[in-house]
Amino acid sequence: MPDGAFTGAAGGAACGDLSRVSLVLDEGRVAAVTFDAEGCGATRAATAAVAEMVDGETVLDAARIGTDEVDAAVGGLTPVKRHAAQLAADALHRSLAGVAASSERLSPKRSGRVLVAMSGGVDSAVAALLERERGAEVLGVTLKLWADPETEGAKACCSPEAVLGARAVAHSIDIPHLTLDLEVEFRRRVVGEFLAGHARGRTPNPCIVCNGEVRIAAMVDLAERLGAECLVTGHYARIVDDGAGRLLAAAADDAKDQSYMLAALPPSMLERVRFPLTELTKPQVREIASRHRLAVARKPESQDLCFLAGQGKARFLHRHGGLGDRDGPVLDSSGRVIGRHRGHHNFTVGQRRGIRVSAPKPLYVLATDAEANAVTVGTRDELSTTSVRVRDAVLHRDPGRVNAVRLRYRSAAVPAAGVSATGTGHHAELVIELSQPFDGASPGQTAVLLSGDAIVGHGTIASG
Repeated sequence: MPDGAFTGAAGGAACGDLSRVSLVLDEGRVAAVTFDAEGCGATRAATAAVAEMVDGETVLDAARIGTDEVDAAVGGLTPVKRHAAQLAADALHRSLAGVAASSERLSPKRSGRVLVAMSGGVDSAVAALLERERGAEVLGVTLKLWADPETEGAKACCSPEAVLGARAVAHSIDIPHLTLDLEVEFRRRVVGEFLAGHARGRTPNPCIVCNGEVRIAAMVDLAERLGAECLVTGHYARIVDDGAGRLLAAAADDAKDQSYMLAALPPSMLERVRFPLTELTKPQVREIASRHRLAVARKPESQDLCFLAGQGKARFLHRHGGLGDRDGPVLDSSGRVIGRHRGHHNFTVGQRRGIRVSAPKPLYVLATDAEANAVTVGTRDELSTTSVRVRDAVLHRDPGRVNAVRLRYRSAAVPAAGVSATGTGHHAELVIELSQPFDGASPGQTAVLLSGDAIVGHGTIASG
C-alpha cells in the first residue's frame, strides 16, 4: 500500500476469501492502484480485474463499478463463485468510502450535476429518477451511520445492509455510488446525546440533531467536493422564500411531511439542498417507482430511529447507556407514593400506557425526576398547559411572526399567542404562550416555531 492510499477490504475468516484494494488519487483520478487477495482463484481474479478497471479512471467512473461489472470483467462466474465479484466490488467501494470521507476535491464544478442522498428506499430512488428525467447528471451517496449486531439492518436506513441495497439501486439506474462513513460522529453526537438525554429524564429527538448537525452538512460538503450544484434528498418538505430568504415549509402530503425532522437545518443550508418530492404523495412516489420497475417500489418504510430497528428502546438504553431496571416510586401530583416503576427512563411526559396504577380517571405522566428516579402522574387536566419553556432556541425571523408551534412530530400545530424574545438569533431560553391548551409538552422534544406553514425557529422543550 503506497503512502497516502485509500484502502478498502472485504471478506475474511467467515468464507476464507479476502479482497483488498488501495487507491492513490491525483485531482480526482486514480493515479495508482495496488491490490491483494487471499483465498480461491475467483477472488484473486476478481480483485485483479477491479484494479485493472479503475487504474487511471476518475473517482466517479470507479464508483459505477458493481458486482455485475466485475463478474463480466472476468468472463462470468458460476453462481457459487459470484461472491468473489461481490467481495472485490465491496473492497473497491470501501476504499472509495475513504476517498469520500477525505477533504480532497474530487471533481471541478460542473453545471447540472447533483448529488442524491440514497438510503436504499423508494423515496430517494425516485428522487434520483426525477433529477435524471429533468436532465441532471446524477451521483448517489449513502451514509453508513450505525452498525450493531442487534440492529435489524434491513429496517435501518443507514446500516451496512442499507449501503449495499442503495448501491444496487443506484447501479441499476446507471448512477455512480459512493458511501460516506459517519459512524464515529453519529455515535458521539446523535446516539450519545440520545443516551445522555434519557439518563437526565428527557426524551430527545435524535433525528432532528442528525439531520441538522451531522448528515446533511456532511453530504453538502461532499457535493461541493464532487463539483455538484446541490444535494438532493427524498424528504417530503418544501423550501419557500418569504422575501428575506429561504425557509423550510410543510410538504403537500400531510401524512408524510418531514419538515419537523428537518427543522434544525440553518436557512443558509437550504441554498444548497433540493427536495424533488415536495408536491408528491407516497402513493404517487410508489407508482413512479413501479413504472420504472425499481426493485424497491414496494419496500416497507424504514424505522424513524434507525439505530433502534429490530430492538426495543428499553433494551437499547440498557445495552448502550447502562440504563437498566431500577425500582422507583410513582407519585401523584401532591407527592404521595401511589405505585412503583422500573426506571424513570422508561417514561416520557404525556405517556399513558405502562403506568400500572389503578385510579378513577386515566393517569398520564406529568414529570420524571432522574436524580430521584421518580415518576409523577396525574389526570389529563393536570397534564394540559398553555405555556411552554424552551431552551437553546434559534429564531430565523422576528418573534412577532410566530403564530403556531409544533411540539411533537406527529401532532398538529398549536396556535401561539406570543414568544418571550426580542429579536432573531440564538436564545438560551424563551417561553411560548399558547392560544389553546396542549397535553404533554415533553422535555427534550423539539418545539418547531411556525409562521403559517413555514419554519421560522426551533428549540428544545425544557422542564417546567
